[in-house]
Amino acid sequence: MKELEKYTNHAYALLRIMSGFMFLFHGAQKVLGLLAAMQPPIGSQLWIGGVIELIGGTMIMLGLKTRWVAFVCSGEMAVAYFQMHWRFQMDQNFFPIVNKGELAALYCFVFLLIATKGGVMWCLDKKD
Repeated sequence: MKELEKYTNHAYALLRIMSGFMFLFHGAQKVLGLLAAMQPPIGSQLWIGGVIELIGGTMIMLGLKTRWVAFVCSGEMAVAYFQMHWRFQMDQNFFPIVNKGELAALYCFVFLLIATKGGVMWCLDKKD
């Protein structure tokens, strides 16, 4: 629909903001114990991932150093998918719907898109 084309940057900015906002809550669960049944030990791989999620999600949401931070978060989600969802599953099934890795795979590619486009609008750092 041609009428919606003028809202492309607005929709992208909302995608960036909401993705960062939701991602930071995954980090808040791991690092701060917010709405979590358990916390990983400080310094463990899961805890370090939580720090990346908490800080990275906040920076992506705010549009601060967006390209670099989104690239790091995309990589973290690629590692999470291959280490936690594919490799450690008993049946070692590659498909996200089976190994419950849909969210990691989706975040990986959303953050890869954000890394290529940057903040665009409604961001703190226009020169990312």
